[in-house]
Amino acid sequence: MPNALAAVLLLSVLNYGVTMATARSDENFFQNCPASNCSEDGPEIRFPFRLETSPASCGAPGMKLRCSKQADTILVHPKFGLCKVIDIEYRPYGSDSATLVSCSTEFRPSNQYYVAGPISCLSNTSQFSYLVSSFASMDVLPLDCMVISNDIWIPYPLKNESMVRLNETAKGTIAFGETMFMWSVPNITNVCQECEIGGRHCGFHSETRQAFCKKHSSHVKVIAATSSVATILVLSVIVAAALYLALKSKYDEEIHLKVEMFLNTYTTSKPKRYTFSEVKKITRRFNNKLGQGGFGSVYKGDLSNGVPVAVKVLENSKGEGEEFINEVATIGTIHHANVVQLLGFCSEGSRRALIYEFMPNASLEKYIFSQASDTCCQEKLRPNRMLEIATGIAKGIEYLHQGCNQRILHFDIKPSNILLDYSFKPKISDFGLAKLCARDQSIVTLTAARGTMGYIAPELYSRNFGTVSYKSDVYSFGMVVLEMMSGQSSSDPQAKNENDVYIPEWIYEKTITGQELELIRGMTQGEKDIMRKLAIVALWCIQWNPVNRPSMTKVVNMLTDSLQSLKMPPKPFVSSFG
Repeated sequence: MPNALAAVLLLSVLNYGVTMATARSDENFFQNCPASNCSEDGPEIRFPFRLETSPASCGAPGMKLRCSKQADTILVHPKFGLCKVIDIEYRPYGSDSATLVSCSTEFRPSNQYYVAGPISCLSNTSQFSYLVSSFASMDVLPLDCMVISNDIWIPYPLKNESMVRLNETAKGTIAFGETMFMWSVPNITNVCQECEIGGRHCGFHSETRQAFCKKHSSHVKVIAATSSVATILVLSVIVAAALYLALKSKYDEEIHLKVEMFLNTYTTSKPKRYTFSEVKKITRRFNNKLGQGGFGSVYKGDLSNGVPVAVKVLENSKGEGEEFINEVATIGTIHHANVVQLLGFCSEGSRRALIYEFMPNASLEKYIFSQASDTCCQEKLRPNRMLEIATGIAKGIEYLHQGCNQRILHFDIKPSNILLDYSFKPKISDFGLAKLCARDQSIVTLTAARGTMGYIAPELYSRNFGTVSYKSDVYSFGMVVLEMMSGQSSSDPQAKNENDVYIPEWIYEKTITGQELELIRGMTQGEKDIMRKLAIVALWCIQWNPVNRPSMTKVVNMLTDSLQSLKMPPKPFVSSFG
């Protein structure tokens, strides 16, 4: 949000002459559509909202409110019917999503920053309901608790308090059924939020169908009119920069608060927390850069005992600190031979870093997509090695799904997130999109698809294909195996082999007709059998209906069983052969 704000303010400086020319029509909007209230204490109603008694041009479509006989502000919601509006926040507003859980035994939350309840109206003598913050570790609950509903939105007052208790912010939700509706109208929402952040109300040009910000008071215009153009530009840039820095500082502080609230309840002895100066020392002032990604940069370093490490500096962390929290909350508390180990972390204000065991052979991606041109990579990914890597990945995912107190869904299994150690043993990494849920929870609620294009299971795009569950990771695993076999991107329909067909479909046709999959030159019969086994397993994993996909436990068994014990899967997609 701060970055977008700065861009808009600076753009308005460059278009100064154009905006001044429309000042009169801007003023007409606010004269014809003044702010109003249903009562003195009621929320102020202004664009993009309007009262139903105001002209339609005073509000955005679907943003109509009414006043009741009791002078309450009423929203007519398409699903919930008549809702009393107690507040309208026109700027970006802090919020937190909570999870509703039901437990068979009553307990008093030891940490009220993360857990609220029991909720009397939803509890009885045998079941007790609680709200749990979305960024809390699920080990704050007894093991007998089950998830009832995800993504219950609760307003989050970001004030001067160092920490805000969930049982305080959730009072209205528990007692009165209060919730929060997020409004979004194309070409209006972003403009209006930026106006409000800058202390200006928002209006709308009915002719151009564009939202705009109300001009500042007239004395500002007089000063501007008597100043040189150069002075106006300089002052405007200074004001814009100062406003951007102030807002960015507030935004960073809010994220820091959220991260610190999580870390205050993070009681595990490992991984270790480091200061940023210690991170600089470990990386020799970030001297040896290993790679760059959308999250930031990765550097090679050494701990004080000489152990080599990879340090990921989250320069462009998204999701208000949630990626950092996910990493620490998941792999920070588990240890498995096929999951990369988190050795330490750093969180100082907006500076955050994660310290992992060093993987000298980089990621699987390096070897998959170099097979065609690099003889060395071809030799390192012979069928026996492919089977070992596929089995290792499968065991790692199986552990995440079944081996922990909470089921961990990764949601971003792909070659670049599979790291290889000294002996080419695969280790799953990057848990920034992971989600924790109960081990017996079969359905997961997500507000949006998450993952990387091409590896995302169909049900994450559309519920017509089925419900989102741990089977979504199974689909991603199958796509990785197909890419490993072919040396090409099986996730891209434009990636074609010599027969000019989509790789997964081509492999399916070869497998179903009993043809040999000699995708590597000079394979022995044993290697050809391995390739056929990998194809059958992968094709089971990428079934479009998640019900038809095996669990990762079943996948491990299939990979370790004989080829003769495997059954052919049904066609996993609509064929283009004709």
